[in-house]
Amino acid sequence: MSLSVADAVDYKGFPADKSKTGGWVSAALILGIEICERLSTMGIAVNLVTYLGGTMHLPSATSANTVTDFMGTSFLLCLLGGFLADSFLGRYKTIAIFSVVQTLGTGLLAMSTRLPQLRPPPCNTTLSRKCEEANGFQMGILYLSLYLIALGTGGLKSSVSGFGSDQFDEKDKKEMTQMTYFFNRFFFFISIGTLTAVTVLVYIQDEVGRSWAYGICSVSMFVAILIFLSGTKRYRYKKRMGSPIVHILQVIVAATTKRKIELPKNVSLLYEDSPEATRIQHSDQFCCLDKAAIILEEDYQRNVSSTPNPWKLCSVTRVEEVKMMIRLLPVWATTIIFWTTYAQMITFSVEQASTMERSIGHFQIPAGSLTVFFVGAILITLAVYDCLIIRLWKKWKGKPGFTSLQRIAIGLVLSTVGMTAASLAEVKRLSVAKDVGGTTSTTLPLSVFLLVPQFFLVGSGEAFIYTGQLDFFITQSPKGMKTMSTGLFLSTLSLGFFVSSLLVSVVKKVTGSNDGQGWLADNINDGRLDCFYGLLAVSSFINFLLFLLCTVWYKKQKPQRSLQIEIAANGSSAEEIC
Repeated sequence: MSLSVADAVDYKGFPADKSKTGGWVSAALILGIEICERLSTMGIAVNLVTYLGGTMHLPSATSANTVTDFMGTSFLLCLLGGFLADSFLGRYKTIAIFSVVQTLGTGLLAMSTRLPQLRPPPCNTTLSRKCEEANGFQMGILYLSLYLIALGTGGLKSSVSGFGSDQFDEKDKKEMTQMTYFFNRFFFFISIGTLTAVTVLVYIQDEVGRSWAYGICSVSMFVAILIFLSGTKRYRYKKRMGSPIVHILQVIVAATTKRKIELPKNVSLLYEDSPEATRIQHSDQFCCLDKAAIILEEDYQRNVSSTPNPWKLCSVTRVEEVKMMIRLLPVWATTIIFWTTYAQMITFSVEQASTMERSIGHFQIPAGSLTVFFVGAILITLAVYDCLIIRLWKKWKGKPGFTSLQRIAIGLVLSTVGMTAASLAEVKRLSVAKDVGGTTSTTLPLSVFLLVPQFFLVGSGEAFIYTGQLDFFITQSPKGMKTMSTGLFLSTLSLGFFVSSLLVSVVKKVTGSNDGQGWLADNINDGRLDCFYGLLAVSSFINFLLFLLCTVWYKKQKPQRSLQIEIAANGSSAEEIC
């Protein structure tokens, strides 16, 4: 019995044996799926705008919005994937099904870029007529393939990290430490996939052919699916707890119905039907929700007297699960601005790089390939954190690295400093542009490596904030809502992309003019991108202060083992214990 995991089963439904299931081997098989997902999604996204403009002949603004919408939708659909995994399919089936969906999407994209019937004819430079834009059917096939990939990404990303963490027993100190390392290595492998995408895959797209590159994505995902399925007998499976959204609504409805009823002074009088081992301790926060656990005679169904109506009576544990999700929301809200900064900076930093000197000898660095500095910063940061910081922190504090909230805070600080560095670099670039008096097509006598600090700082910030958010939302959420909480975390990335588009529109409208001037001018050398970066830096700093307040509030409100719980467990009165 000591070798079994209390809340997990094997593929046959029996209690999971620690010696035969879970651990690093199982987690490694799951990581393969995530690497291929990153390879596909990022390999398509970072170079898609050139295909839309150069081959499909779309306007630049339309091309940029298509890419942003694709990325935003990919992360937004993580909420749908999390709901399906928690409610109906479970994480294992969700990963398997949506992996196939993404494989079909990349295969269809490879076909659409290969067949001449699915793209407009090339521009004829000898004729005066304009380039023919892709028709509705051609764009329909392209959108179908892109959003199949987005759907696959949503289902995968909401379940992969949670299913990986399921392979470690939270009640085992050794495996709990391994799970902490898993989150760091999880993001490390994501970065490996991204690095391969922005280097090897982009090169294949430009020099060999897009259909070959997208075909490689499809085949690699198919192989990853086979590897994933090969570990079926080794995985640990957590039982589904039902729809988390329905559970949340049940608590809200029951509490609203009993809003006029006074709470009992003794918490032990509230309804509780969860097993002792899975109960969540009562907390005094959001006490209005506790009314959902007040026992009334009419709460029980007429035909089955022992079964209460879940829309009228909820257990204390169910109420506490809802409270736990509500506590996550302030931290969730204060991390969106990081991804707004991240998404916006990628766009304008590439535009900055296109005007600067990028030659190394006879080789010229593509402006879009500067994303490598992001990925490099992530990999270096994670390596230093794993090999050096964790060991030093363990010797000093006796803990295996920073807490999740500390990592998020470090990421927010680094992004703020990164935007400040970006603003200063743009001041220098604009001064050179003013002296030279060139247009966007003129290469300024200024090295592109001036932009490296902002790439490195924001990339390092991403390494900390991504792993911190992932750890926080999985470990601080109820067991039955872990996949949903992962989707909630990934929705911050989605909102970051969408909010960045909104921010650009607002800034252009407020500071722009009819002749295309303003902070975000049509010609980057005529604008004030430094002011825009400064706005993002100030916004990030204010957001960091709000995050600190939310952190203090969260720690203060974390549920502690209360006297009432002990009273309920022991059946003693308060006077007897005192």
